[in-house]
Amino acid sequence: MNATDSRSGSAALAYGTAAYGLFLSVFFYTVGFIGDFFTPTRLDGVPGRPWLQALAIDLALLGLFAVQDSVMARPAFKRWRTRFIPEAVERSTYVLFSSVALLTLFAFWEPIGGVIWDAHGPARTVIIAVYLLGWALLLYSTFLIDHFDLFGLRQVWRRALGQPYQPPQFHTPGLYKSVRHPIYIGCLTIFWAAPTMTVAHLVFAVAATAYVLIAIRLEERDLVTAFGEPYLAYRRSTPMLIPRLHRETARPAATEVLKS
Repeated sequence: MNATDSRSGSAALAYGTAAYGLFLSVFFYTVGFIGDFFTPTRLDGVPGRPWLQALAIDLALLGLFAVQDSVMARPAFKRWRTRFIPEAVERSTYVLFSSVALLTLFAFWEPIGGVIWDAHGPARTVIIAVYLLGWALLLYSTFLIDHFDLFGLRQVWRRALGQPYQPPQFHTPGLYKSVRHPIYIGCLTIFWAAPTMTVAHLVFAVAATAYVLIAIRLEERDLVTAFGEPYLAYRRSTPMLIPRLHRETARPAATEVLKS
């Protein structure tokens, strides 16, 4: 590796590490924001605007994140942006923009008020535990595939070493043998495991659930395009979100891949 490549590799590694560090900060902030503890801004805070105005702002923020996250994840958009940025930092750039979109949501979210339900005592403790379990499931599922590739660190690390990038292989580790999308199961658990469900939280949960269901369709379309019959066989034999109560005796060989 010559001096120029070494400097560009170091710059890519610094950029990717910074993007990952921002993601971690946003990840932990999101735990408090949705769970309604420790963070300065919260999903279920004190209303400050008329409910209709607050609803319009919140839907716009959710729409902004959905468009950014969905459009930037598509293969065609990835091919377009690598015309302007090095391929090694493409994933880190996606992570950076997703983190910024979430920070924007945190900063401008408007609580609406109104309580749908409010659990107390042991029930509240159980719901909080389920909520935290959702986060644990989400994080664990990313490590089952390739956490550091998913969030861009593997790409910039290999670039810094002067090694070519090797995409993750198609496989079904652990939970992926039972369901196709354990990450999204974690997300849905997080959205709905609310000891206090306000109107704002309900708006968030419904909109985010709708986005997840749309995102699954878009993601699977890309996976079918990328892997063809092996992924189609996996999709036929493995439930999307709800595991079967009994395991089939014969299953086609199938594998999983990182979210685009």
